[in-house]
Amino acid sequence: MLFQNLGYPWYLATLMAFFVYAGTAQFMIIGLLAAGVGLTEIAISTFLINSRHIFYGISMLNHYGDWGLRKVYLAFGLTDETYSLVTTIDPKDAAKKKQQYFLITALNHSYWVISCTIGAVIGSSFSINTQGMEFTLTALFVVLLIEQWKKIKNLLPFMIAAFSVAVALYLFSEQMLLVSIALSVTLLIANNLIKKSR
Repeated sequence: MLFQNLGYPWYLATLMAFFVYAGTAQFMIIGLLAAGVGLTEIAISTFLINSRHIFYGISMLNHYGDWGLRKVYLAFGLTDETYSLVTTIDPKDAAKKKQQYFLITALNHSYWVISCTIGAVIGSSFSINTQGMEFTLTALFVVLLIEQWKKIKNLLPFMIAAFSVAVALYLFSEQMLLVSIALSVTLLIANNLIKKSR
């Protein structure tokens, strides 16, 4: 719907949902397009904002086996929501694990594409006030945070994340997301190394 407010054809929202498949980046792209930013700057910004998926991918190396093209798709489809789900379940059967991970990824991807398409069609058919809709992304991250807390029930990673965000916001407001992720990962790795050395 937000994309339609810029006057683009509805099917571009579907293509973006299918190929970009990153909610945060798509919201950002809409804002950058509205501001008249060029495609090069949009591409760089999209890469930077989604670079957190590199860390997701590294942490999933032991979860995903040698599954050929299926593994390539699983890497592409590793969103915040998918990561949250596949790290919450732990099927013992290797064949079932491969199937479950693939289905979770494919279903999440299809829900996103279908929802973006429906939103784009509605947005191109009706005039809708979308003010405040950007809060849905914040609400989603809160739900994912709660799910992770239910699983690990360890306060330390959340304290490290909160500390990292505060430091990054205060010292590096322009690159807050990247700095907070890098600092969080560094502190978590250091914490694990200290634990192993004891």
